[in-house]
Amino acid sequence: MTPARRDSWRANWRIYARILGLLRPHWRSALGAILCLLLSTAFALAIPTLLAWVIDVGVSRGDFGSLALAALAILTASVMRGLFAYGQGYFSQAASQHVAYDLRNTLYNHLQKLSFSFHDESETGQLMSRMTVDIEAVRNFITLGLLRAVLAVVMFAAVLVILFTLDWQLALITLVSIPSLGVLARNVSKKLRPLWLSVQNETGALGTIMQEGLSGVRVVKAFAREDFEVRRFDTKNQEVRGLSLNAMRLSAWNQPLMVFVMNLLMVIVVWVGGAAVIGRHLTIGTLFGVTQYLFLLNTPVMTFGFMVNWFSRGLSGGARIFQVLDTEPEIVDRPGARPLLNAKGHVRFEHVSFEYIRGRPVLEDIDIEARPGQTIALLGATGSGKSTVLHLLPRFYDVSEGRITIDGRDVRDITLASLRRNIGIVLQDVFLFNATLHDNIAFGVGHATEEQVMAAAKAARVDEFARRLPDGYDTWVGERGVTLSGGQKQRVAIARTILLNPRILVLDEATSSVDMETEYLIQQALENMMSGRTTFVVASRLRTIKSADQILVLDRGRIVERGTHEELLALGGEYAKIYDLQLREQEEFEQQALGAGSCSGKQKVAR
Repeated sequence: MTPARRDSWRANWRIYARILGLLRPHWRSALGAILCLLLSTAFALAIPTLLAWVIDVGVSRGDFGSLALAALAILTASVMRGLFAYGQGYFSQAASQHVAYDLRNTLYNHLQKLSFSFHDESETGQLMSRMTVDIEAVRNFITLGLLRAVLAVVMFAAVLVILFTLDWQLALITLVSIPSLGVLARNVSKKLRPLWLSVQNETGALGTIMQEGLSGVRVVKAFAREDFEVRRFDTKNQEVRGLSLNAMRLSAWNQPLMVFVMNLLMVIVVWVGGAAVIGRHLTIGTLFGVTQYLFLLNTPVMTFGFMVNWFSRGLSGGARIFQVLDTEPEIVDRPGARPLLNAKGHVRFEHVSFEYIRGRPVLEDIDIEARPGQTIALLGATGSGKSTVLHLLPRFYDVSEGRITIDGRDVRDITLASLRRNIGIVLQDVFLFNATLHDNIAFGVGHATEEQVMAAAKAARVDEFARRLPDGYDTWVGERGVTLSGGQKQRVAIARTILLNPRILVLDEATSSVDMETEYLIQQALENMMSGRTTFVVASRLRTIKSADQILVLDRGRIVERGTHEELLALGGEYAKIYDLQLREQEEFEQQALGAGSCSGKQKVAR
C-alpha cells in the first residue's frame, strides 16, 4: 500500500469513526437496534435447523408428534423474528433521526458562529446541500449501511459456525466465497466514493443556481433571461443526473455480480452435498438445512451492493459536513475578554491597516478619533474603503495592523456579544426576514415590549406606512422584505436599530434609498437618536455630511483629507471635487425648496 493510499484509508476511517461517535448520546436506541438485530437473526437462524430436524425425524420416521412440535416451533420463531425485526427497524430509524437532528442543529449553530470571511467565500447552495443532502446521506448510512453491514457480518459468521457443525466440507466451500465478495465490495467502494463526492458537490452547485435564480427572479425577468436561466439550470441538472446514473450503474452492476457468486456457491454445495447424500455420508435433512442457510445469506448479499453504496455516500457526506464543522471562526473572544458595560462611546482607530487577501491592503494607516456624541462622516469613491472601516468596528473582521479601541479598551478584549450590543448598525443592503413587520423591528431585542417596538417604529417613521398595510404590524413582509419599497425597508432597519438603543451608531448609506421628504423625516429621528451617541456614517446626502463634526475623505484605503464642511471646501482638494460633482446640486435644490416654502408662506400672510 502506497503512503498516499494509506493516508486516504486512515482519513476515511476517521470520518466513519466520527459518524459512529454521533451515536454516543443515543446509545440506548443504537443498543436496542443491535439487540433486536441479534435476536431477529438468532430466530431466523433457528428455522433451517428446525426444518432439517422435521425432514430427518418427522418426515423420514413418520413421527406426527415431532412434526406438529416442529411446526409450532417454526411458527413461534417466525413470529419472534418478525417482532424483533420491527424493533430493529424502529430503533435504527430512531437513532438515525436523532443523529440527523443533532447534526442539523450543530451545523446550523456552527454556521452562525463562523466569521464574515467564511461566508464571503462560501456558496449558499453548497451550505444548504450540506444541511440537507449530506446529512440525509449520513442518516441513511446508519440505517441502510452500518446496521445492514452488522447484520451481514453476524449472519455470515453465524452461518459458517452452524455449517461447520453440520458438515465441515460444505462449510469450507462457503468460506472460500467470502474473499471474492470482499474483493468485489472493496473495488466497487473505491470507485463509488469519488463518484458520490462529485454528485454531492454538483448537487450543491445546482442548489446555488436555483437559489440565485429564484432570489434574483426580478432581475432575470427585467432582462428577459428566463430561457438562459432555464438552460443554465438544465445543464447543471444534466451533470448531476449523469454522475448519479454512473454511481447507480456501478452499484447496480455490483449487486447481481454478488448474487451470481452466491448462486454459483449454491450449485456447488448442492452438487457436492447431493453426492454425499447419495453416498450415505449426509442426510437429506442436513443438505436441506445447508441450502436454507445459504438462502439466508442471499438477503445480506443481495443488499450488499446497496450497503456499499450507502457507505460511500455516508463517507462523502460526512467529509463535506466535517469540513465545515472543522472550520474555526476567525473572529472569537480572546481569553479573558470582558463585557463592555456602561460604554461612553469614545472610539479610536490607531494606525489601522487591513487586508482581505494577504499582500493586498484595503486600508492603510487609518487614524480616527470620535469622542462621545460626535458624528464622523466618511466620503470617497467606490472601493475607497469606507464600508470596510465600519465593518472593523463591530469586529466583522479583525485589523491586520494597529488597533481599534472603545473607551480605551481594544475591541478584541471585549466580548463579541457585548461589543455588538453597543453598536447599532444600519447597512446599505437592508435584509429583512420572512416574518411580520413587528417581528423584524423587534429582531435585535428579544425582550422588547409592545410599547418599545411601537415607539421605535414611530421614531423611524415606520408607523406612517404600517397602518396602511393589510394587517398592520402583523403583515408578513415576504422573503427579504420583497413586499416593501426600498425606503420602507430602510426605515424598518432604522427602527430595528433605534430599538437596540446603542451607544455607537454605524450608518452605511442609511438614507440612500429614500426620497428627500422621507429622508428629512428619518433624519429628524436619527438626530434625536444620535444625540449623545458616537456616530459613524457613510453618506451621500449633503444634510448628513454638513452636520458631521468631522468629515473623512478616503482614497484607495487612506485618509487624504479631514475636517468640517467649511474647512474642506476652503481647502479646495478632494472634498471640494466631490462637492462640485455630487453635493452642490443637492444644496441648490434644498435652497430652492426653502425659497419656495418661504414665498408660499409670505403669500399666505398677504392673503
